[in-house]
Amino acid sequence: MREVTVERFVGATPAEVRRALDPGVVVEYEGSFEILEIEEREDATFVTAGARGVGVTLRFEPREGGLRYEQVGDAGPFDEMWTDIDWEPDNEGSRVTARSGVSLGLPLAAVTDRVAAWKRRGELDRALDRLAADLE
Repeated sequence: MREVTVERFVGATPAEVRRALDPGVVVEYEGSFEILEIEEREDATFVTAGARGVGVTLRFEPREGGLRYEQVGDAGPFDEMWTDIDWEPDNEGSRVTARSGVSLGLPLAAVTDRVAAWKRRGELDRALDRLAADLE
């Protein structure tokens, strides 16, 4: 498994960041999948998404000052994937940090997981750029 971390200053309060990061919006911000279904349950929100014949279900859970989501079920591009997005006050705005772990579960993990982490970093960069643009 490889981990990646990206962060951005966002010119909005932590409360505004929290309201903006709805699970469906997070998936849209990342830009790799189209949302197929969103299911609200008592303890979590499940987002099913797909692109180019690949489907994935993500389980989102709110946390104090952030949210966590992970790939669940047998379908999906990763053997394992989780992401934490956290925010905290910073100089009249918020510091938003996204940290993710990915594994493809394939032979030559040193190479394949590195490629997956590189792609994941791009998704997280894109998501935080779009969040910052929407809130400024």
